[in-house]
Amino acid sequence: MKSIDPKSIPTKELHQYLLSAVSPRPIGFISTTSKNGVPNLAPFSFFNVFSANPPIMIFSPARRVRDNTIKDTLVNCQDTKEAVINIVDFDMVQQMSLASSDFDSEVDEFVKAGFTPLDSDEIKPLRVAESPVQFECKITEIQALGKEGGAGNLIIAEVVKLHVRESVLNEKGLIDPLKLDVVARMGGPLYSRALEGTFQIPKPLTHVGIGFDQLPEEVLTSSVLSKNDLAVLAGIDKKPTTDIVDKFIGDNPEFKSSDSDKKHKFVLELIARNEAEKAWCVLLQ
Repeated sequence: MKSIDPKSIPTKELHQYLLSAVSPRPIGFISTTSKNGVPNLAPFSFFNVFSANPPIMIFSPARRVRDNTIKDTLVNCQDTKEAVINIVDFDMVQQMSLASSDFDSEVDEFVKAGFTPLDSDEIKPLRVAESPVQFECKITEIQALGKEGGAGNLIIAEVVKLHVRESVLNEKGLIDPLKLDVVARMGGPLYSRALEGTFQIPKPLTHVGIGFDQLPEEVLTSSVLSKNDLAVLAGIDKKPTTDIVDKFIGDNPEFKSSDSDKKHKFVLELIARNEAEKAWCVLLQ
């Protein structure tokens, strides 16, 4: 057995060991509002429920390893003492991943990731309409666990109201885990799903996606493409140039079409093959 002294390896490497071993981890999709009123969305797998009376959840935005900066979620919780914890199901997982991009603090992730905002009843941060369960919370305590990159910040949140989609309830009015179909983080790009086991989503660390607000109207209103598909398209850092589009269509005439539904079916095929740029070439032909 390999034995490791945590102090003997770089924080980035230790981080990978910890997250790969402690999995699957539930995802808290946290909605906050800045003191200037800008909405923010970010997912955290350092998250769980810790008490029912009082109802307490804890999530932990860690300081960035690369430059020891702190995340907008932590800043907003420090400033406003309020947050919504949204549960992530499979139907919204690609959008959730897109929202984890390192957008500027003045950017609204509801817009970039294509989520529908809902007013909360007791607090200012918005709820995510696509989430099957939403917890409105008051922040009761924030505990910093360190000052260096990788250090967590425990945010203790008391639930003041919860909202549950009726379609995920069983005949007794309780949540059916299979109907809920939650996803959870594992090591690296791996996720797990309540219904079908594991799958992968590349984490958007090396670039910032263009966002839902840059998608053509015909794509946003497509009857063929799901929101997960749209999130893949919105996750690229830039659209292909005309030269790239023309070359792809010239080399692959089987993808040439002026019919929107047919093009979208081609796009669906390419997304399934993890070829988002080629999918955009079909859209932009």
